[in-house]
Amino acid sequence: MVKSLSDLKGYQIVGKHSAVKTCLWLKKSLKDEGYCYKQKFYGIASHRCLQMSPALICNLSCIHCWRPLDLMPPFMEWDEPEFIFEQSIRAQHRLLSGFHGTEGVNRRKLEEAYSPNQVAISLIGEPTLYPRIDELVDVYSRNGFTTFLVTNGTNPDAVEKVEPYQLYLSITAWNADSHRKLQGRSQWDRVERTMRIMTEKDGRTVIRLTLIKGINMEAEKFVKIVEKVQPDFIEVKAYMHLGHSRLRLDRNAMPSHDEVNGFSEKLSKLTGYSIRDGSEISRVVLLER
Repeated sequence: MVKSLSDLKGYQIVGKHSAVKTCLWLKKSLKDEGYCYKQKFYGIASHRCLQMSPALICNLSCIHCWRPLDLMPPFMEWDEPEFIFEQSIRAQHRLLSGFHGTEGVNRRKLEEAYSPNQVAISLIGEPTLYPRIDELVDVYSRNGFTTFLVTNGTNPDAVEKVEPYQLYLSITAWNADSHRKLQGRSQWDRVERTMRIMTEKDGRTVIRLTLIKGINMEAEKFVKIVEKVQPDFIEVKAYMHLGHSRLRLDRNAMPSHDEVNGFSEKLSKLTGYSIRDGSEISRVVLLER
């Protein structure tokens, strides 16, 4: 059980309720050993990506989530957006400082990494629970960042206000009953409202489907969601048997890349979306409208 913020190993805690963590692909990119599928799909630079969360809390209990679900930081008030922005970059600098003595690091990339230009607001928790998420996204945008915001869709009022460069709705469920069973709450009505709001967004929209073998691998179940949202992209990604999810799911629940491809081909035929790209190592396929 995670009892305090200090138990989040590898994280830099920012203020009262935010955190930064360098991802595997930033580390690999610094050593020229590969890069994130988001670089392959969308052109962002993995070594200049800041991965953060402004809310170390979540209102769902998804069975596939590898993060700890029992963390509730003891804060009484929310930090200012400008403070989170500035301190998140300082936290990234502290994390990067450990790479200076690492063999094989590309020195040019390391220098560039100190000036991040992409923020993935998706690290841990549900970011829209930070009540000023729209202002935080605006601060990053004004400072030259592209902004990728991932939400579980249960806070439509926040989704309506926020304007990131790319907005993700991350789901495993396809109706109210499956949402309650797979994501731990009966909030499907809120998710459906978020879907309606996403159709009116000016920025790019993405539905991220997390596939769990034996649970939600039928493409037909998601057709209505795709038709309702009409996102610019669909990311079909395998559940990964990591972290705390191992307490709830067996390793056999993790689909192979071939199975992710098969699902994506069916979804493509059913929705008219075309398969644009894929990453075998991350077990993810990108579909485009």
